[in-house]
Amino acid sequence: MGWPPPSVDDLRERLGATLFRHVAGPSGEQTRARIHGTPGPRWFSPDRPIRTVHGDASMFAGGLAALLLQSLHPLAMAAVAAHSGFRGDPWGRLQRTSTFLAVTTFGTADDARRAVERVRAVHERVTGTTAEGLPYRASDPHLLGWVHVAEVDSFLRAHRCYGAAPLDRAGYDGYVADAARIADELGVECPPRSVAELAERLAGYRAELRGTPDSREAARFLLLSPPVPWQARPPYALLAAGALALLPPWAHAQLGLPNPPRPARTAARAGGRLVTGAIRWAMVPPPPDGVTLPRARPGGSSRR
Repeated sequence: MGWPPPSVDDLRERLGATLFRHVAGPSGEQTRARIHGTPGPRWFSPDRPIRTVHGDASMFAGGLAALLLQSLHPLAMAAVAAHSGFRGDPWGRLQRTSTFLAVTTFGTADDARRAVERVRAVHERVTGTTAEGLPYRASDPHLLGWVHVAEVDSFLRAHRCYGAAPLDRAGYDGYVADAARIADELGVECPPRSVAELAERLAGYRAELRGTPDSREAARFLLLSPPVPWQARPPYALLAAGALALLPPWAHAQLGLPNPPRPARTAARAGGRLVTGAIRWAMVPPPPDGVTLPRARPGGSSRR
């Protein structure tokens, strides 16, 4: 007689551990324990909307949508293509980003401030010139503003569509205001503090946005050649389709992607909800503030 098949709990544990390892890195469990278990004041109290949004599995789809949208600013994309190493080390970039989000959202104020200082130091070193001869600086407040609003808008859209408990209008206004707290620290000038201000600021960048060879190559890499094992390709395809469904139609055209008809978008969002639900099922929520787990389990909020 062979070994008994794995239980549902075993499968959940394995899937959650695999997902967490990829998004948080080899030291993710220790990092999570420090973030959630270190006593001290936080930038955001447990009832703040940013904790609800950034702690939800919808961040997987929102993060992918954010990368695609951010790539449409030629200066931002040139900086990413030349300095980020996203092709050579995509998981490392994801892990650094997810850790930054987790620390600034859930960690102590001291840890959050140190994380921001590290990012600002990196930004100061990222300078260059695009293929068309346009100079860029990652520390440019205007460019930082684009990266911020594209990210916040993508996370908000993803949570509205795929979140376990979507917020009301006041809750999403609160989320935008919370995210502005981090943007201020990073050097963004007058970041939006409501959903209406966010939409207005995004519209203000439209004239600067366009698809470039680098942005279209990045889209092909993220959508068609992701660095995931073959077993994960089908769920990743659902996640990617769900992320694409969050983008405005004009972004599809700029990225050289077909703009799907409404039935296809509806199906893509259904697939996005399905895979987001599976991720949520597999990943265990983080412990409450001030509680240190004797053995950190997979899951938590170190993601995007």
